[in-house]
Amino acid sequence: MAAMPLPSQDQITEKLRAVIDPELRRSIVELGMVRSIDVKEDGRVEVVVSLTTAGCPIRAHFEQAGALAQVKNVICVASGKGGVGKSTMTANLAAALSAEGHPAGALDCDVYGYSIPRMLGVNRKPDVDAERKILPLEAAGGVKVMSIGFFVEENSAVVWRGPMLHKAIQQFLEDVAWGELEYLLLDMPPGTGDVSMTLSQLLPQAKFVIVTTPQPAAQTVAKRAADMALKFDLELLGTIENMSGFTTPNGERLTIFGEGGGQLLADELDIPLLGKVPLSEPLREHADNGTPLVTAEPDSPASQAIRQAARGIVAATPQELPVLQAAPAPAEAPPVSGTPLPVVQ
Repeated sequence: MAAMPLPSQDQITEKLRAVIDPELRRSIVELGMVRSIDVKEDGRVEVVVSLTTAGCPIRAHFEQAGALAQVKNVICVASGKGGVGKSTMTANLAAALSAEGHPAGALDCDVYGYSIPRMLGVNRKPDVDAERKILPLEAAGGVKVMSIGFFVEENSAVVWRGPMLHKAIQQFLEDVAWGELEYLLLDMPPGTGDVSMTLSQLLPQAKFVIVTTPQPAAQTVAKRAADMALKFDLELLGTIENMSGFTTPNGERLTIFGEGGGQLLADELDIPLLGKVPLSEPLREHADNGTPLVTAEPDSPASQAIRQAARGIVAATPQELPVLQAAPAPAEAPPVSGTPLPVVQ
């Protein structure tokens, strides 16, 4: 059998364009950080990368490969205020994505108000693998779950300052063995504080879904979360309007929390309205019981709306990796074996 041709310098350079500097948010090729590419006769490729500083954040990605290396899309579920059902949406969207054949995880970044463990029905201290990576718990339907709630006494308060929050979120992203996921959904804390800024630094290619309720006052506050994401050049995927009307047993529809806020927000930000989720007692009951409505009652109106939002997320997300992207190789390109990248300081 004839030996496969060696990859060309241009092919390797194109692969390296997918490696993004987390702070400068540009490719290491565009930044001139790639100093040399040496293709060995046995097919090994040695690349020398010059870092901008000794503490360049991309160094860790090269040295550790990153626990997120097999996660294709990171979606932050955010809101400007609490009480809009953001955690309920996160848990149900993760379950909906998983049920429709898109492996998903849920990371509880709402450190002070963590509720994902209860909503997905898992709560114990996680195990650690041989590489000392934390193994996420697996909820019904295969959703992988991680939360600060797994590490603290039940119902105890988390009293941390900003730097401790930053370290915890960083550890959840870098030291958890997420494995192969198409979507990792992050349940964000309300508002625009430390965690949001931390994530913008660690995950420059994360995308945001903004949850709001129908009343214009909530829509105005939700826009602050969107503005924060845009300030850090993070992409907005769309909005979800929760508590969007209530239908009584006799068929009468009541707009308890007003009307149209989700569409107003979507129009103002020029992004799609991914779904309007009706106010639903079963949605709340199943969240409390740890059995997401989208899997327990998939035909209910609220489930259908959440599944529609999940499909909208799939339609809006190219299949790429955050930070270390791995575009599929052309059919004619040979496989590339590699060695750890030497770095120049």
